[in-house]
Amino acid sequence: MATQLTLTALPDIPLVEPGDDLATIILDAYARADLMPADGDVLVIAQKIISKAENRYAHLEAIEPCPAALALADRTRTDPRLAALILRESREVLRQRPGVIIVEHKLGYVHANAGIDRSNIVSDDEHDPRVLLLPADPDASARGLRDTLRKRCRVDIAVIINDSAGRAWRNGVIGFAIGCAGIEPLRDMIGQPDMFGRALERTQIAVADELAAAGSLLMGQASEATPVVLARGVRFSASDVGTAPLIRARHEDLFR
Repeated sequence: MATQLTLTALPDIPLVEPGDDLATIILDAYARADLMPADGDVLVIAQKIISKAENRYAHLEAIEPCPAALALADRTRTDPRLAALILRESREVLRQRPGVIIVEHKLGYVHANAGIDRSNIVSDDEHDPRVLLLPADPDASARGLRDTLRKRCRVDIAVIINDSAGRAWRNGVIGFAIGCAGIEPLRDMIGQPDMFGRALERTQIAVADELAAAGSLLMGQASEATPVVLARGVRFSASDVGTAPLIRARHEDLFR
């Protein structure tokens, strides 16, 4: 059992542009940190650089709001074009009030504004602002990056893509996994004995979310510019199941 976990923000990651080779960027950052990729490494990577590399930008000037978007924008005092994008990226609006739109993203997770973000984004034209959407398939993004790193380095690395979200029962945002590859995201301990031999009845550990949150501590939320965090010493099982096991079934969700 691992008794020590180390987290290292890989240094000097450049601003990522569409089409950039993230594997090369990450390996260069390993070298700058005087580190070599090793079996068991877990890379926690900010969603934003994945989306930028995949050109998941949307220009607000190109959006024509539908009647539903106009109504949502009026109720929440939101830019109607942004409201239209939020609806396009979502299955359902769950909660709303002025300044807040909580949705179920079409990929299944619940958070604000469908993960659409304007922070730390340079617009090509100040009269045509752009926003950044989540990756179209974060699990596939994680698998693709992991496969490339494994081929180049000949080591077994796991990849977690994280984003930030609030929680229904606590203040503040926290990092959570929206994509992963090479790691079992949910460790089921039901039936295992506790310290006194009693069988655990409900315990499941969201391993990928815990690592996503740990990585967020070093990434920060503003101008830190450290979007890749290396975790070493993690005890995990390999899996290519992705993040689906982390999403609670709707009929079990007491907050809806």
